[in-house]
Amino acid sequence: MLDERSKSLLKTLVERYIADGQPVGSRTLSKASGLELSPATIRNVMADLEELGLIASPHTSAGRIPTPRGYRLFVDTMLTANPGLLGAEPIALDAQLQPDQPQRVITSAAQLLSNLSSFVGVVTAPRKPSVFHHIEFLRLGERRVLVIMVSPDGDVQNRVIFTAQDHTQAELAEASNRLNAQYAGLSLEAVREKLKHEVDALRGEIALLMNAAVQVGTEAMSQEEQVIISGERNLLTVQDFSQDMNSLRRLFDLFEQKTQLMRLLDGSSRAEGVRIFIGGESQIVPYEELSIVSAPYEVDGQVVGTLGVIGPTRMAYDRMIQIVDITSRMVSNALSQK
Repeated sequence: MLDERSKSLLKTLVERYIADGQPVGSRTLSKASGLELSPATIRNVMADLEELGLIASPHTSAGRIPTPRGYRLFVDTMLTANPGLLGAEPIALDAQLQPDQPQRVITSAAQLLSNLSSFVGVVTAPRKPSVFHHIEFLRLGERRVLVIMVSPDGDVQNRVIFTAQDHTQAELAEASNRLNAQYAGLSLEAVREKLKHEVDALRGEIALLMNAAVQVGTEAMSQEEQVIISGERNLLTVQDFSQDMNSLRRLFDLFEQKTQLMRLLDGSSRAEGVRIFIGGESQIVPYEELSIVSAPYEVDGQVVGTLGVIGPTRMAYDRMIQIVDITSRMVSNALSQK
């Protein structure tokens, strides 16, 4: 536990470093904190904070900078809300999120997050419910079957599967008819669960075909998920990254490997409100110099995606929280309008 004096000095140090990007020395802390403390006392407190792993001393400076652990303590216990921080920017934001085309809403939201933060804006596209309206099996040749799956909104997915044994078109039609009669309108997850309990009542080959169809649908849905990214080039001007080409290279690799980015954002879709992931503190963000501020967004009360800002650990977290929070609510409103 930190006493009030230590908390005050840590808060001041983090705020000064976020604002200036320079290691903070005891003299600067003495002036900025407003505490009547001697330089020796401040140095002792900084030594204690360093021993606790909350701040660190770069080799080239006598000053200190926050560690990810220090940022985490700052974010969790020292941030104060400032509702007027963004000024009139949310009004301009709202005007650009027109509900007529959902894809444009998502793309505009990523661009706005990037523009407002000066970092990278990311939005996962809305997840569609994994429900099928109709399914068809067509025999293509020996042990080759074309699976055609139609969603309620008319999307069609085609996949060729290879079966363990050959099937006649009559057998394939029987499987199609049974699936359409008993399971149409259910989610693929519900179909999978029902098949587990009903597999004994089905002929073996029909059960295998049904399970294969569910797998096809699940894979198709997962492949549709995408991440819209805007503002990667902003990182080229960030001092924390521009001096380290290895860091930049790793970050751009992350943006290219969208599967990993989806994993990073997925945790936010299961939480309420804004979440902050600070680099190096867990496997969620395996990059020491990177932070993500994210929040889920909804359509008609159902969480369907995640959006956020990706930038350096040295970011104005209070501002980023407001940007992400307001954007998530505006995207939810825009997409929920009929």
